[in-house]
This record gives sequence, C-alpha cells and structure tokens, in this order.
Amino acid sequence: MAGTSGFSVSGYGPERSTMARLFARDSLLRRLDWWILLAALALSVIGSALVYSATRNRTELVGDDPYAFVIKHVINIGIGLALMAGTIWLGHTMLRTAVPILYGISVFLILLVLTPLGATVNGAHAWIVIGGQSLQPSEFCKITIILGMAMMLAARVDAGDREHPDHRTVVQALGLAAVPIMIIMLMPDLGSVMVIVMIVLGVLLASGASNRWVFGLLGAGALGGVAIWQLGVLDDYQIARFAAFANPALDPAGVGYNTNQARIAIGSGGLTGTGLTKGSQTTGQFVPEQQTDFVFTVAGEELGFIGAGAILLLLGVVLWRACRIARETTELYGTIVAAGIIAWFAFQAFENIGMTLGIMPVAGLPLPFVSYGGTSMFAVWVAVGLLQSIKVQRPLSA
Repeated sequence: MAGTSGFSVSGYGPERSTMARLFARDSLLRRLDWWILLAALALSVIGSALVYSATRNRTELVGDDPYAFVIKHVINIGIGLALMAGTIWLGHTMLRTAVPILYGISVFLILLVLTPLGATVNGAHAWIVIGGQSLQPSEFCKITIILGMAMMLAARVDAGDREHPDHRTVVQALGLAAVPIMIIMLMPDLGSVMVIVMIVLGVLLASGASNRWVFGLLGAGALGGVAIWQLGVLDDYQIARFAAFANPALDPAGVGYNTNQARIAIGSGGLTGTGLTKGSQTTGQFVPEQQTDFVFTVAGEELGFIGAGAILLLLGVVLWRACRIARETTELYGTIVAAGIIAWFAFQAFENIGMTLGIMPVAGLPLPFVSYGGTSMFAVWVAVGLLQSIKVQRPLSA
C-alpha cells in the first residue's frame, strides 16, 4: 500500500513530496557545500556590521542617512547571491564552453579603463563609470583567467590524451593570462596584478605542469619586479607605499599614516574590543578607507582579538572546504578552477589583513566577502558558485 500513502522518500514519481525531493541524497540542496556557503554568509553579515560602523558618521559619504552605505552593501550581497545561484544553475562545465566569450568581454572592459570612461579611485586608474555606476573590471578578469587557463591546461588531460599538460599548452595558457596582466599594469593596479600572478601560480601547480614552469615564473617575477622599479613604471604613490612598508617611520604623517593608524586601531581593541560603533579610531575617522581596504581595522578595534579571530576562522573554513572540493573532484578542469579560487582568496585575504598589521605593503585590495564594494562582492560570490558547481556535479560515488 506504499503507493497510496502519498509520501515516498525513495520514489521518483508524483507521489514523492517536495520536501523529500529537496533533501534526497541526489538533490541539489543536499549536495551543496553548506560549510562554504554559511561561512561566506557569516563573513558578509559581519562585514555589513563593520561597514555600518565605519560609515555611519561619514557625512561626506552618507549625507543625512547613516544607513546609506550598509544598505548598498546588503544589496550587493543579495546580487552576489543571485550571481552565485546563476553560476550553479549554468554549471562550470557549461561556462567552460563560453570561456572565449567571457575572456573577450573581460579584456574589452579593462581596455575601457584606459579610455575617457576610466576613473581614478585612491590613486589607481582601475575603474570605469557608466551611468553613474562604477565598475572594477580587473575583478572579473580573475574569474576569466582561472576559467581560461583551466580550459586550456585540462583539455587534453580530461580527454585522456595526456597525463599532464605539455609545454606548448602551458605557454598558451600563460599567454592568455599575460594579456590582461599587461593591460592592468598600464592602469596601474599593482594589487590586482599581484593577485592574478598568485592565481597563475596556483593554477599551474594544480594542473600538474612541470615544476620548472613554477620556478621559472618565480624567477621571472623577481626580475620583472626589479625591471619595473628601475624603468619607472610604478607611480610615485606606489613607490612611496613600498618605501613606507620597508620603513614605517619614514613618513608617519604621510605615506606611513594609514599603516600606523591601522595598527593603533587594531592594537586598541584588546581581547574583546571596544564594542561595535564605540571605537575611537573608527568614530574619529583616523583610518582612511575603513569600509573597503582597511575594514579589518574596524574588526580589530571594535570586536577585538576574538572578533578578528572569528573572521580569520571563517576565511579558513572557506579555504578548507575549497581545498576539499579541489581534491575530491574527478576532473582536472574542476581541480584547476578550485585551485585558482583558493590561491585568489588566500593571497588576497593575507595581503589585506597583512597590510593592516604592517607585514605587507599597502596594495588597495578588499577583504573577500567583508569589504564594501560591488564588483569585488559580485566576483567572490561567482567564485563560490563555481566551487559549488564543481561539488554538485561530481558523481555521487566520488
């Protein structure tokens, strides 16, 4: 009489309830990595509180509405979640076929930065403004470079023709990454270039390419850095930032001001912090760009060591689960995509937090999921969608 009960967990016919379909072993909801999703959501919620605290009394930014920035931030999170859902629905394998189109669009957008549509924000000419809305195309380049390199490096391996990508394939993949890197250097947006270089290294390591390529790129990067410094490619403000990193006491009221004030803010938080909206450094607006690049200083001051540690723990959960996805997928393409995202998130978080502590140079990079910024928020949630797609499309037996 089971067929007349109106409920069957194991059946696939019309008698199966909606709840049973949603939570069956082969359903989408059951196969999602909820650790990543919940950790990323928690980071975004904490970020919303920090953005509110950092901007509520910044009348030059919010006018008479202390909630103006946090409302925009929450909307950006909502759009990011929608983009994540769309990415899962399309699937990383379908996006693989669209890589040439996506790559062309991303290169076109970063080229627009070099036209009159380009805008300068905090010294970096890395934005385009259309209809009053600003966009940082280099954030989307991170995604297309990961997908493009993964497509090239995994093509013959996933087809069973080779065990590892050959030298010719590696050269082609590096050429794909080199084009946007060179354009972004012209802006110049050194922070994004640093992240993309780490992505390239992560992708090559995951692809199984010869280690000679990795060591060769590290050597070339060192030589390139020296050449860039000697040839005067960097702007004066970027050179000053590196000088301040090497010697924070060099100009404490100038280029070293941000780092010094950031460390004061974090150090004053103690174990439990001063309480949200009660930090003197944050309320007094002593640390510039606290809602974006220096948002971690708000956490250190107002949430203390415990709150700042919680952010690090949640970022660690995201990276841990991403590593598990990369290890367990059965296709090289998925492994490479996951590895590129891991390298991106890990280095960008390290650089952002490191510059607030004075152990890394100031590079103008947002803290993933936490900092205010539409383009960066959209990009990291698309990346989460790619990770989820790799997991849900993995065979159940894997």
